[in-house]
Amino acid sequence: MTERIREFLRTRREDGPCVVIDLDVVRENYHAFSRALPDTRVFYAVKANPAPEVLGLLAKLGSCFDCASVVEIELALAAGATADRISFGNTIKKERDVVRAMELGVRLFAVDCTAEVDKVSRSAEKVGVADARIFCRILCDGAGADWPLSRKFGCVPEMAADVLEHGHRLGLTAYGISFHVGSQQANVNAWDSALASASAVFKECATRGLSLSMVNLGGGFPARYLKPIPGVPSYGDAIFRALSKHFGNQLPETIIEPGRGMVGEAGLIEAEVVLISKKAESDDVRWVYLDIGKFNGLAETMDEAIRYPIRTARDGDATVPCVLAGPTCDSVDVMYEKTPYMLPFSLEIGDRVLIEGTGAYTTTYSAVAFNGFPPLRQYVI
Repeated sequence: MTERIREFLRTRREDGPCVVIDLDVVRENYHAFSRALPDTRVFYAVKANPAPEVLGLLAKLGSCFDCASVVEIELALAAGATADRISFGNTIKKERDVVRAMELGVRLFAVDCTAEVDKVSRSAEKVGVADARIFCRILCDGAGADWPLSRKFGCVPEMAADVLEHGHRLGLTAYGISFHVGSQQANVNAWDSALASASAVFKECATRGLSLSMVNLGGGFPARYLKPIPGVPSYGDAIFRALSKHFGNQLPETIIEPGRGMVGEAGLIEAEVVLISKKAESDDVRWVYLDIGKFNGLAETMDEAIRYPIRTARDGDATVPCVLAGPTCDSVDVMYEKTPYMLPFSLEIGDRVLIEGTGAYTTTYSAVAFNGFPPLRQYVI
């Protein structure tokens, strides 16, 4: 917890859970990525936290933006980004949304099949755009990631050249390849095999007369939770080595799409203990109910993929295993039942708990008034 967040919470008077984002941490993270990969453009993944203050800061720092929807594109533009600094990175787009993005000036689009290429081509014709660029997302296994992203998005590398050639024949610019090594990727070498696949696609496209220019290295850069993680420079070194290994002296343009790694550690949630109970007197495990749960911003505790650091004013007291649960009347609103969380035995109803590393994917995953509970309140300082 930063001193700025500590001071803000000390004077906060409102009731209910909230997340506080420290922009100084976001700024430091942006500079860390820029230093680690100085020849790579940063496209912040807006979905991680689309707060206008976050986007505005990053726009001023020179960041580009990876957007998954027209709304996110409009948010990036409103924050000060120009359309040439925006990628429509979702491979699943309604054609009318592609049209709208082009009307707003966006020219860079992700695809992973010929049907998506057709949408971009028809949209370009409709809007009168002659310079639309496409990049094809390929599958990779995501080994080492807490959230592998290995099936929903992307095609097998062997199919990518066909997708890009199809776009070229329709008048689009076949621009490059993208992949994602999985969210919260702890293995700095995870990019190596994906870059090998990307290099193979570049070579196959060259035999077809297509000169690709760009590799989108995706996201995956982790935030610090309970497990130690490598620093950003370690990722930069490993990625540069892999690029040199697979592309030699003909290095492509590169972009990265940090989201969690940019804002995760900038945020902290303050929540309240609503109830503490047992299911039987003989149980060793206690249930600690908070005023926040899976539907109020902690969706990434699903399958216990993310284990957030939790702090209390009673840390240092003897601890007992606890299952955490949210306030809603839904039986899936339970966290850490498989591996209970060790919390102070002295914890009481009404105590505040601080959940660290919650700057990413909390407000965006917070449901709108499920059971009447309002969306997670956010303060950006």
